Amino acid sequence: MATRKVTISDVAREAGVALGTVSNALNHPEKVRPSTLKIINEAIARLGYAPNQSARMLAGGRVNVFGLVLSNLEHGLSLQIANGANKEAQKHGYGLLIANACNDDLISTKYLRYFLGTQISGIMVLPFNEYGWEAPVVTPSTPTVFLDQRSGNNGYYVGADHKAQGRLIAQHAVDCGAQRICVIGRNTFATFGGRLRGIEQISTSNPGVEFEFINQGAWNKPTDGFELGRMLAQRAPEFRPDFVIALSDVLATGAMAGLQSCHMRIPEDIKIAGCDGNPLAWSGSVALTTVAPPGYEIGRQGVQYLIRQIETDRRRESAFPRENHQVTVRPFLLARASTGAGPNASSFADPNVDISGYL
Repeated sequence: MATRKVTISDVAREAGVALGTVSNALNHPEKVRPSTLKIINEAIARLGYAPNQSARMLAGGRVNVFGLVLSNLEHGLSLQIANGANKEAQKHGYGLLIANACNDDLISTKYLRYFLGTQISGIMVLPFNEYGWEAPVVTPSTPTVFLDQRSGNNGYYVGADHKAQGRLIAQHAVDCGAQRICVIGRNTFATFGGRLRGIEQISTSNPGVEFEFINQGAWNKPTDGFELGRMLAQRAPEFRPDFVIALSDVLATGAMAGLQSCHMRIPEDIKIAGCDGNPLAWSGSVALTTVAPPGYEIGRQGVQYLIRQIETDRRRESAFPRENHQVTVRPFLLARASTGAGPNASSFADPNVDISGYL
């Protein structure tokens, strides 16, 4: 014998409140007094009520939830984006569902299509940052934003200025008085290519400083950094760099350990810095100089772009982007002990910016 499905009316009757109060508790809990919300939630738990999202979708309604498709969850950027997006979504009364594509474009597309089929209010996608990436075609009626990307195509994009990241760190090395700067890291993704172009700009404008580029070391393998650090430490003093820039913080932390294993002192003998602001990599014995983590702001701005598209649609204008909308999160220097700045020192391009939420 089939069990009758619990309805919102049953919940209202059980809790002793009006039907509209239960509706607000489910969709706009901030509008309900905490004591009433507690009674309703207890009634929901006792009855085993679950909202019928399928009925809402058949009626053409939207779910007050955003979807976030991440390329992976193995580094700080993804976690920062998720935190920033969730905070901003909650601020506007939306929830956030997160899917992990495990660095697989096919899985990413699968999740994107799944979210499109659930009548979700908007979707953010963090693609695998390969060279030649192009935004996939999406349903015009669903607000969509692509994260950590810059594009000239129509659509909404929020990206970090990777070129400026490299430029900022390289200029810091020059300002520290470095004469032989070694840049390590494999140029496998567009992110690293951008950082390299920024570093090369500083190299060109400072002909008196020697720059060496070693296209080795996976960005997510500290063991690669360790071996590169040992290799540099074992050079004769006249060929050894006095400043090492790693294209990722993971690689920088490994290189720091490799240098120290050869009795090199950081920063007295060699200074070292990362480029991407990854708090998950800040486990070395010396605080690492890098840039402020950009992910939190990317996630926050991504949600703001979704809200903008939703508001455009409410004004009965076409929400489908017929032009390019792009915002770029600019970097800030975090100067720390690994470059002689002191364990807690930091330097920002904008003193009014509080980056505590980024970390």
